[in-house]
Amino acid sequence: MYYSRPGLIIAFHGCEAAIRNKLLSNPDFIKKSEKPYDWLGHDMYFWENNIDRALEWAKDKKRRGEIDTPAVIGAVLDLGYCFDLSDSRFISMIKGSYSLLAQTYKDVGETLPQNRDIKTDHHKDKILRELDCKVIEFMHDQITNWVATDIQLKGYSKYRIFDSARGVFTEGGPAYTGAGIAEKTHIQLSIRNPNCIKGFFLPRQEIDFLKSSLPKN
Repeated sequence: MYYSRPGLIIAFHGCEAAIRNKLLSNPDFIKKSEKPYDWLGHDMYFWENNIDRALEWAKDKKRRGEIDTPAVIGAVLDLGYCFDLSDSRFISMIKGSYSLLAQTYKDVGETLPQNRDIKTDHHKDKILRELDCKVIEFMHDQITNWVATDIQLKGYSKYRIFDSARGVFTEGGPAYTGAGIAEKTHIQLSIRNPNCIKGFFLPRQEIDFLKSSLPKN
């Protein structure tokens, strides 16, 4: 009963400016990522309450020649039934899915994908997370199949399909000498159920409210 995430949160999506504009004018234009190394599986990704990282990510894509104009769009999200990797219950769940997937690969004589480093990452953060992506997608497929089978046989299911996923990731090396805090620590969100996205918005520029509130003289 405590595994849904109540309340609305603010999150940000880094993208090409044309995609931002498309989402603002047509909020049903939702495109999920389907890269084999997606950290939380194949979904639409957001940075939880972190506009700076969203923009940095978009700028990195421009430097790699993948987009022309970096931009950020804000979103109001309701995570619903969330596969939250800061919750021990769900970590146990993914461990079980990994064990089953590993045995499946072993039975057919194939090798599981692995998380890999990219050459330019001096911190060895395993940026290309093909193993994690494969395990998470395998888990989602398992649950979907269980639900479909139950509904066909019984008309209902005790299993629930996840609406979203959430992970706290440490990345980028220590923030300072001897730190236990990583420089690029962030919370990543992936949205499987589009109904979790309550709306998009164009982020505002902060004003100096104190200065504007003081008497002019």
